[in-house]
Amino acid sequence: MATPRPTGHPGYSETLPREPESAAAARRLVRTALAAWSLDEQIDDAMVVVTELVSNAVGHGRLSSIRVVVSRLADNCVRIGVVDRSKAIPMMRTDFHGEQVRGRGLLLVDALAERWGTDLYRWGKQVWAELKSEPTR
Repeated sequence: MATPRPTGHPGYSETLPREPESAAAARRLVRTALAAWSLDEQIDDAMVVVTELVSNAVGHGRLSSIRVVVSRLADNCVRIGVVDRSKAIPMMRTDFHGEQVRGRGLLLVDALAERWGTDLYRWGKQVWAELKSEPTR
């Protein structure tokens, strides 16, 4: 049985190629972190969130790699972030017409996450989402 890591542990991260297939590796990383922290109840939502964040980074990043970061902010809260070298700030779209397939990812992130946002850096950005579960007693 995995022992939960204390709050504030550095977390998990991995640099991945900026390609659609990296979503699967990102999901494995997130699943591993949440299982190690005994936060299994967050896994399903976290799989959707990281897939959407990676998809955005793949579509809008500039260099050949992205970085996925998973950190534990509190006993019941994790932050999932995807770092890329683009400074373009993601916008949640609500103007959908017809058969449009792309562009709904941040709506899903917004629905599943406690909160989400973008941290801008001199060289790019990190888009992140925080997921919380009910505290264990």
